Amino acid sequence: MKYLIIFHKSKYGYDVHAPALPGCHSQGVTEKEALKNIKDAILTYLEMDIAESKNVKVREVEIALA
Repeated sequence: MKYLIIFHKSKYGYDVHAPALPGCHSQGVTEKEALKNIKDAILTYLEMDIAESKNVKVREVEIALA
């Protein structure tokens, strides 16, 4: 899968996050390091999401507007 990531350069290095995955952030001293770290963060995020959703029921509901 592909995810959009956003880099922000600061005096400390690079902050990076994946907007499609709330709370999925990382950082690195270099852009290359930040990219490596966000890939690890995304994998961890997805693994945790799968583990936490094993006993979750998902349904759709239709709502009529008056």
